[in-house]
Formats: sequence, structure tokens, C-alpha cells
Amino acid sequence: MNDVLTIAGLDCAYGEVQVLHGVSLALRKAEVLCLLGRNGAGKTTLLKAIMGLVPARAGSIRLGATELTGLPAWQVPKHGVAYVPQGRRLFAEMTVAENIEIGLMTRGRGAATREAVLDLFPLLRERLKQRSGTLSGGEQQMLAMARALCLEPDVLLLDEPTEGLMPSMIAKIRETVVELRRRGVSTILVEQRVDAVLSVADRVAFLENGRNRETVDVAVLRADPEMVMRYVGVG
Repeated sequence: MNDVLTIAGLDCAYGEVQVLHGVSLALRKAEVLCLLGRNGAGKTTLLKAIMGLVPARAGSIRLGATELTGLPAWQVPKHGVAYVPQGRRLFAEMTVAENIEIGLMTRGRGAATREAVLDLFPLLRERLKQRSGTLSGGEQQMLAMARALCLEPDVLLLDEPTEGLMPSMIAKIRETVVELRRRGVSTILVEQRVDAVLSVADRVAFLENGRNRETVDVAVLRADPEMVMRYVGVG
């Protein structure tokens, strides 16, 4: 299986505090790779580093043949990497339609892309004129994902997309991730909910103290639940 994103020997720091230590990781074509680890393990920092939001002190981040390391953050989405951060970061005073339009403009996409994205989230069609700040938490998460998908990304980065959502919305997010995999999108998913991981992930990478300790197929995780306890501290 081809690797679409390759991270090798990545070091990152906030000021004098080093957070990532020589992280190496590969994301395959049309797979869901989940990052698991305790709070502070470096999961969000790794996503930000891919997006150019945290500079690399050493190492490489490659999207296919394209070196992303050192690119300014505004250029990374133009290469086909989309990011849905924890907390969604929508423009609360703008409507649903206006937030989607921002996503379309980033890579010069048009009406066909807009319609394809809304087909994934039909509820948003009913909310196009509504200010995004008045949406429910689940609807805001859908909108954040829809805006990211307007880039028609090859790689999608999701930081705890099910956090704080009701079960029906969690199920919808899972369904969307699975459908995107079917369409050939590769996803890195940061999650704390082990049940959510088991239902959608192909592989799991365990981060501990800024290091990638182990990457395993999800079948291995199902067979050895104690692995989660070792790295995350929950059963």
C-alpha cells in the first residue's frame, strides 16, 4: 500500500520545551490512522506540525514527493492537507454558507465541490443561512469538517472530532470518516474514545512523551486490550 504522508525523525518544541522527539510515522493511501496517548503526549502538536503551525526543529514531513517541512502554514492546505482542529474554529458570526465558501476559496473549488460536500452533510443544507455560532455542537463539527473537505484533500487531520457530542452525532462523524476512506481520503484521527477508534481505524499509533512508541493494526489492539492501558491509562 502506498504511503501518502511520511514523517521522519520529527522534532518540535514550544520555545525551549521540546514536545516531539524523533517522531516517524507513515500514513497510507485511503486509511484511517489513529493517534492514541495521554494528554500532553504530543498528538495535537504532531497535527499542527504537519500543517506548518508548529515549526520543525529537525526531521521531514513529506506529502508524496512534496516536502512540507518549512512551508508557511497558509501553503500547506493548497497541497491537499486539511485540518479540523479541536474546538472547530469556525467564524461564529458568519453563516454556514459563508464558512463553506471560505473552504472553497482556499484551493479555488466551485459549486460541484460544494454540492458534493453538502451531500455528505445534508443537515447543513437546511442551515445555510444560519449563523454558525448558533449551531449545536454536533452541527458545528459537521460544518468544520465540511469546510475542510471543500479543499478536496488527499489527507484529512481530525483532532478529537467526537469530543462532547451526543451519540447520534458521534455515529454520523464515524460514518463520514468511513465514507471518506472509501473515496480514497487518508485520515489521521486523534481520539480519546477507544470504542470510536476500534470502529473506524485501520492502524493505531501510540504516542508517549512525544515519541511514537508503537504502530499496530487495529486487529492487534482488539486482541490485546492491555496495550491501551499501558499507553493511555484507560481500559
